[in-house]
Amino acid sequence: MANTGKTTQFKILYGEGNEQVLNAQAESMQKAGYKVEKAGNRKLVEALLRHESFDLVVLGPTLTRDDRHHLPYMVKKSHPGTRVLVLHADGGRHPYVDGNLDTGHRLEELLEKITSLRAVAATAGR
Repeated sequence: MANTGKTTQFKILYGEGNEQVLNAQAESMQKAGYKVEKAGNRKLVEALLRHESFDLVVLGPTLTRDDRHHLPYMVKKSHPGTRVLVLHADGGRHPYVDGNLDTGHRLEELLEKITSLRAVAATAGR
């Protein structure tokens, strides 16, 4: 199937407290074809959500537990159709989290999870 050039790039907001992890994971997501905005803390995530829309918000395990709990509410409040992926086991119990991976995941598992959430977003018309 030919690419018509009309496809839009899947936009990810990646919040992660550890700068090295943030940069390495964001680079891997970009190499996989995603457009990634990086945010090193909760305030930056919230600021970006006020000014832009994203298809997916990924919350890394080095954000505080409070951040990983509070930010999904903020995402859904500002952009109800945006998916939320939490990279920590406690994300599975949160009513506004669409997917989670346990801490210590492999990069391939993260990219697979993003792909599955992208497919869900596509079927929902997002």
